[in-house]
Amino acid sequence: MSGAASAAGASKLSSFMNHPAGPKTVFFWAPLMKWCLVAAGLKDMSRPADKLSASQNIALAATGFIWVRYSLVITPVNYSLAAVNFFVGSTGLSQLARIAHYRYTNPQATEGVKA
Repeated sequence: MSGAASAAGASKLSSFMNHPAGPKTVFFWAPLMKWCLVAAGLKDMSRPADKLSASQNIALAATGFIWVRYSLVITPVNYSLAAVNFFVGSTGLSQLARIAHYRYTNPQATEGVKA
């Protein structure tokens, strides 16, 4: 590897490390950890729809999409936070669709069930 290529690689690494949303800040680590919510939502796809919580998934969908907007107006703009929140909101919506489909096709099973 030439000296110029090595310097360019070191410069890119230094840029990444010292970026306003780089690994030395919460703007990097918060979105990384939030992927666990997406994983939990995807894991819930294997649960029966009658065991899912509508209120929990409404909260996940709403906060996910609200935070997408926030992620794009803060300084520095945080695209990784926007992406993870989009997927949090999307998993919440997909679970809500499963719940709605179950309740629509099984009206007798949902008598007395709260949101």
